[in-house]
Amino acid sequence: QVQLVESGGGLVQDGGSLRLSCAASGRTFSTYAMGWFRQAPGKEREFVASISGTGASLYYAEYVKGRFTISRDNAKKTVYLQMISLKPEDTAVYYCAAGMGVGVSTDFWDYWGQGTQVTVFS
Repeated sequence: QVQLVESGGGLVQDGGSLRLSCAASGRTFSTYAMGWFRQAPGKEREFVASISGTGASLYYAEYVKGRFTISRDNAKKTVYLQMISLKPEDTAVYYCAAGMGVGVSTDFWDYWGQGTQVTVFS
């Protein structure tokens, strides 16, 4: 069982930056791939980025590539999402996920956090 708690969301101006964190419980954190998804009002939850258990494999959605960076610290059982050059269309609730597989569909992910709101204003 893995419990995930996100933090770091907030209100930021167009072009600004934020770093999200996701703290995990459990002794097997390093065996899980970790991902970030987001969900805007009235839209489906969409994939943002993922990272393998060792951190060696990274995947990004096209709409965040070059602006967002996912990383993890297995000793701290934490995964991060560094976001720069934020745009109003990045406004959403951001969710952290853990799973044994990796994929852009939410079906691949087993555990979810409660989400953290990111609002980008122009």
